[in-house]
Amino acid sequence: MRARFAVASAAAVIALFLAMMLSLELGREIGAMQTSESRAGVGVVDGVVSAVLALLLGFVFSGAMARFDQRRQLIVQQAIAIRTAWQRVDSLPPDAQAEIRTNFRRFVDALLASYEDSAGSAPAAAITRAQEEVWSRSVAACVAPDGERARMLVLPSLNEMFAAVERERLARRIHPPAVISVMLALMSLLAALVAGFTMANSGTHKWLLDVAVAAIVSLVIYVIVQIEYPRLGLVRVDPFDRALVELRAAMGGQ
Repeated sequence: MRARFAVASAAAVIALFLAMMLSLELGREIGAMQTSESRAGVGVVDGVVSAVLALLLGFVFSGAMARFDQRRQLIVQQAIAIRTAWQRVDSLPPDAQAEIRTNFRRFVDALLASYEDSAGSAPAAAITRAQEEVWSRSVAACVAPDGERARMLVLPSLNEMFAAVERERLARRIHPPAVISVMLALMSLLAALVAGFTMANSGTHKWLLDVAVAAIVSLVIYVIVQIEYPRLGLVRVDPFDRALVELRAAMGGQ
């Protein structure tokens, strides 16, 4: 999954870069065919289009960073909730703890597996099965005569743990609407077209300027995409995932 994402995102940014280069060249060709009078005022249009593109890039980048920070916070909350629930299993009757802890480990293992394949259905199904096992076994232990004292400790902590895990899983699906991505790509091409038209006033063909404009916009969009998918791209949340890995190691077992 990560390899496919890396190839797809790299191909997309290269395609955008080439498309912007073509748009710059097309704008220059169109501008060269116009008279000085017909090109009057194009600088104003260039400024407006560039400002809209900059505003859109800033808006999308800011949103991506906000979602990235939120995901890190959710991972921390998830790890804390799992640790708390694991500790409160101690309050259950001793004869029920071993089986519940085994199911608990399976639940955390399934959760860690979902980090590797965040888009797959198999890890999600494994999480659901393990969650149901932990819950059903815990409820059975709590309703037993000797489990009454643990009821107010274990069941609320399990509810909070399941809710924290679900919030983190759903947060992975939160991304800007597709229309924003389409608008961003179209505005990039339009800005390149108008910039090429404006640069037709200069007598020399400045390839370095063309490459710089296309590369800067393409790279910013590439970074935004990487931030939007922190379990697949270059910008990752692995340092925060390590907290859950360490917690699973402390649980022992297989």
